[in-house]
Amino acid sequence: MEWSRARVASFVAGAMLALAAVVGPLHDLQFDLLAAHLLQNVVLAEWAPALLVFGLPPELGRRLGRFTPVWIALPFWLVTYYAWHVPPVYDAALEHPATLLQLEHLSYLLAGTALWLPLAHGSLSNGAKAAYVFAAFVFVSPLGLLLLFLPSAAYDFYDGHWGLTGLEDQQLAGVTMVSEAGLVFFAALAFYFAQFAREER
Repeated sequence: MEWSRARVASFVAGAMLALAAVVGPLHDLQFDLLAAHLLQNVVLAEWAPALLVFGLPPELGRRLGRFTPVWIALPFWLVTYYAWHVPPVYDAALEHPATLLQLEHLSYLLAGTALWLPLAHGSLSNGAKAAYVFAAFVFVSPLGLLLLFLPSAAYDFYDGHWGLTGLEDQQLAGVTMVSEAGLVFFAALAFYFAQFAREER
């Protein structure tokens, strides 16, 4: 099992990003701003897992990928995202930082790892990978749009900080999530679609 320099760099960057999300400034800000907590979730559910997974040696990645076929990976990731954003669950996690919040963070990291494994180490064609990324974007986007367009604040834990009302904070969180999802998944979609088009030519 060999680790190339690029894979080592990717894995280390992912580990450092995950660590920064749970012990850095976002850790404290998540209790004041919904937008900060949501950004922390994005780091743990998308960015850090992607770097970790793409940093794995192919042999190890394929072994792990056997436990996360597409039909499990994507639903697991979506259910994790949506379940933790149910208002009573979201509030309860923040009110119990030593237990539920840590479980939330761990579940995001595991779900994100499951999401990226079929892309990084699975046997899907590039066309199927493009479709998989597109599906992930389509199914997760309504969550951000919901936060953006709800007429009132959904979470009792946040009552406004840093000059923002609870509703303004929620709208900022929605914009953050929609923009981030568009950027990350569009980039992945463009890459795999380009690979697919090159194969077809």
